Amino acid sequence: MDRTLAADLARLPELLDATRRAAADALATLDARPVLAPHGPAAPPEPLPEDGSGADAALAAFRDRWEPRLSASAGPRYLGFVTGGATPAALAGDWLTAAHDQNSNSALDGAGQDLERETVGWLRELFGISDAHTGTFVSGATMSNTTGLAIAREWLGERLGVSPSEDGAAALGPVRVLSGAPHSSIAKALSVLGLGRRSLVPVPTLPGREAVDPAALDRALADTPGPAVVVANAGTVNTVDFDDLRAVAALKERHDFWLHTDAAFGAFAALSPDHAHLTAGLDASDSLCVDLHKWLNVPYDSAVQFTRRQDLQARVFQNAAAYLGPLGSHPDLVHLTPENSHRLRALAAWFTLRAYGRRGHREIVERDIACAGALGAELAGDPAFRLLAPVRLNVVCFTLADDPAPGRLAALREAAAAEVFVTPTVLAGTPALRAAFSNWRTTQADVRRAAQALRTAAREIA
Repeated sequence: MDRTLAADLARLPELLDATRRAAADALATLDARPVLAPHGPAAPPEPLPEDGSGADAALAAFRDRWEPRLSASAGPRYLGFVTGGATPAALAGDWLTAAHDQNSNSALDGAGQDLERETVGWLRELFGISDAHTGTFVSGATMSNTTGLAIAREWLGERLGVSPSEDGAAALGPVRVLSGAPHSSIAKALSVLGLGRRSLVPVPTLPGREAVDPAALDRALADTPGPAVVVANAGTVNTVDFDDLRAVAALKERHDFWLHTDAAFGAFAALSPDHAHLTAGLDASDSLCVDLHKWLNVPYDSAVQFTRRQDLQARVFQNAAAYLGPLGSHPDLVHLTPENSHRLRALAAWFTLRAYGRRGHREIVERDIACAGALGAELAGDPAFRLLAPVRLNVVCFTLADDPAPGRLAALREAAAAEVFVTPTVLAGTPALRAAFSNWRTTQADVRRAAQALRTAAREIA
């Protein structure tokens, strides 16, 4: 064994303790650090060392060279994208995931698969999804949507008497995928799956909304020859608008289509009694995307996909090799996603669900919703800002009241970045900013700090 590696092995408990202290220091200073670290010129890459200096030196080099450039994205005022943090239990579970280093795809070593299936069952209960759905962990919403649409592609083949997984996507002929306000990952998935971005057909939304107009969808389906795919949205990125999922599913009485629902973070509305009605009809989906490193507050990367047709899923992703587990009626996870290598992502989710239960996660969701409402009220009451949509759940979409040019909004973001991080967007042609609340640490005190930072920044750029 390499001498430096052997020395680290002999000192492994001390090295892990040093790492623990470094992690604890980073988390303890989240509130004081700039939310977005200042951008400076990147140092030139260092050459690969010929002789290593050991884990202690690597940790010291990381803390000196890279840690100061990392954002405080685990903290309470990182409101860009839709980013959760990692609850204490999820962090513990993720550390143990690396320590045990399971490839949990095969029944040849079954505990990891059993743990994942138990966790998926808990998630079904959390979101009010019936056991007609099976589920598997994947890396994020993009992979969840891609997996769901891959199953939809195979369903289209089943309806047409071909198998895209065997014969290729061209065997389907022209495909139409209908959606009102799809996330960008939908077009990306269609590109990966060989269906093409041009197969995505925009359907009119309700006036002033991002929710699909069910009547317009009805007409679009009537104009679509043969079976189709509909992508419904349960929480759009800009305004957290929800399609009427029951109305969309009811169209199956007249039209032949696969219903895929993108509920990446909107599914968590099911935890709040005041907002659960938004997710009514979620269980009617044929496939479903939920992202967990958003509002479940587990570390990147983690999401889950659900489907009613695991048989089609296994037809797409089956993997034949002597060293892999059987396909069978309950296929190993290796037959259900694009990944042959599948870390035990479920452990972090298992830990946080086991530690805090439904009630603890409901409190996080409801507190974030209240914080979003409070920031919306603060900005609506300030003449420097204009809300572009009602705060329906956990996202505030706003812009400058005067001259909301992209350059001015970028200057506003930069001026406020030490205290709050928000991301740019465009809504109905208007350049805007969006603040998304999904971190378990965020409180009303953080809302006040964020609002004050945005007000100060608006005065500076005026």
